[in-house]
Amino acid sequence: MEAELQGHFFETPRVVSGRSGSFVDNMKLPVHRWFRYSAGFSADWVEAVIREAQQGSKKVTVLDPFAGSGTALIAAEQVGVESFGAEAHPFVVRVARAKLSYRADPLDFLDRAREVVSRSRRLKPRIDEYPPLIRKCFGDDSLYSLAALSRAVVEQSDDEPASLLCWLALVGILRSTSHVGTAPWQYVLPTKSKRGVLEPREAFAAMAQMMATDMASMHRDGPPAALLQTDARTCEGVPDGFASLVITSPPYANNYDYADATRLEQTFLGEIEGWSDLQTAVRKHLVRSCSQHVTERSVNLDEVLSSSELSPIADELHEVCSKLGEVRMVKGGKKNYHLMAACYFADMAKVWIALRRTCAPGARVCFVIGDSAPYGVYLPVVEWMGALAQSAGFGDWTFEKFRDRNIKWKNRKHRVPLLEGRLWVNG
Repeated sequence: MEAELQGHFFETPRVVSGRSGSFVDNMKLPVHRWFRYSAGFSADWVEAVIREAQQGSKKVTVLDPFAGSGTALIAAEQVGVESFGAEAHPFVVRVARAKLSYRADPLDFLDRAREVVSRSRRLKPRIDEYPPLIRKCFGDDSLYSLAALSRAVVEQSDDEPASLLCWLALVGILRSTSHVGTAPWQYVLPTKSKRGVLEPREAFAAMAQMMATDMASMHRDGPPAALLQTDARTCEGVPDGFASLVITSPPYANNYDYADATRLEQTFLGEIEGWSDLQTAVRKHLVRSCSQHVTERSVNLDEVLSSSELSPIADELHEVCSKLGEVRMVKGGKKNYHLMAACYFADMAKVWIALRRTCAPGARVCFVIGDSAPYGVYLPVVEWMGALAQSAGFGDWTFEKFRDRNIKWKNRKHRVPLLEGRLWVNG
């Protein structure tokens, strides 16, 4: 297949070696560190890619169809280029919009934050109506203070950037003020306790001060990014032929539930009451990359596999889905990986078609991606992505591996070697 696709693999990256696929480094960077979303990549790497593109003669315009919490958009603003971002996760869109408000006056924001703290001390909220998850994650005293802060944020809410920044300051302290295991990833562990829990009002004030300091340190003279709450499968609202450079990290087909990653925050805010609400509140908007997205009742596998968008990989995908369907029957969880695989690549085929519309002639596309092996059945994500890109009208592609995956845990269930890297596609 590789020869047919004119694709090539490179072990050594050409643009900025190291952890381009990791968000960890961003937690030391102004603005990027305000909220840790589990998906993402290095902002420094994005800036380096954009600056390299600027060395050519054409104007650089950036698109991120999976904008997440705004990493690529903030990087584009700092370099000084126009950018569009598309993000479908409703909560994460609001986080990104708040982070993009760093251009506001930091002193105005600090004044608003102080008013929130002051007002919260005069409020007497009820905490008995919070859902069980929240009651498990916070002691009564902490929850009372958080509830007061939350009411104060709502009461002072308006259309000014300072209002949205206060909302993010509150959201950003929820996990640090919980006494249970609230790792900044997918899972909340109410039975696991931790030390060093922060008092909510002190945490809010410290968060606001840190945010204001970051705001004062950032450049503000570049064109503001345009962030759209829209589906990457359509990129609705992004102009035709806009992008000369696409930099993004799509969901991996590895059963990570991006909806569940923000369940604590959304439950506290009252956006959902529990895990079951995530399907309608969040998952229905997202690319289907985990088994929670798909059921036998909601997905007609034969219909998905027969879609014209999947024709370049239909035979191989059909074989993999058949094998996954067999393997799942001997597994305890019987997870619908066969449906997930089919729906994931069907969705990604639509993404490539949308990108072809929004990309200018000669554009370059970079996907930070990794392959997958659900139930130990290998999905050649890189080759299939390359095939779907070419079917959508893009040119040749190359892949640069920057790390191995699935090697850290000795007790891992699936021992298929996996990798992560950058898929570069020419327009």
